Amino acid sequence: MAAVDLSTHPGHLARRLQQAHSLLWGAMVSEETTSPQFAVLNALEEKPGMDQRTLSEHVHLDRSTIADLVARLAGRELLERVRDPEDGRRNVLKLTEDGRRLHRKLVTRTARMNRVFLAPLDGEEQETLLRLIARVASAAEELRG
Repeated sequence: MAAVDLSTHPGHLARRLQQAHSLLWGAMVSEETTSPQFAVLNALEEKPGMDQRTLSEHVHLDRSTIADLVARLAGRELLERVRDPEDGRRNVLKLTEDGRRLHRKLVTRTARMNRVFLAPLDGEEQETLLRLIARVASAAEELRG
């Protein structure tokens, strides 16, 4: 059987895209805070007081991944678990002042990195790429159930 052309395999291309993103992230944004950790910080800046389940749904990461990210960020004192005043059985998550400060710094860096990452494309191509990636990711998440 002949070798296949991997340039026609979406998974292979997605992996290459992720590798490029990781390389740029480490060089331009942070070596200490990962992109998924930034997603958590960003979500809690947007909507403070979410519980872990809601946060998991909001950032499209599974519950075990969210649990690990929350533990790591809490260990760095970037977020805190607080007893929900309306339901004492549940904890909600809030950024600490250090978490808010780090978020502000990373927002600027991620904007710069995204410009570099998408620079090979013109504005319309960038919008199309992001729309198509989001559509494929949403469809895959629906299959996962």
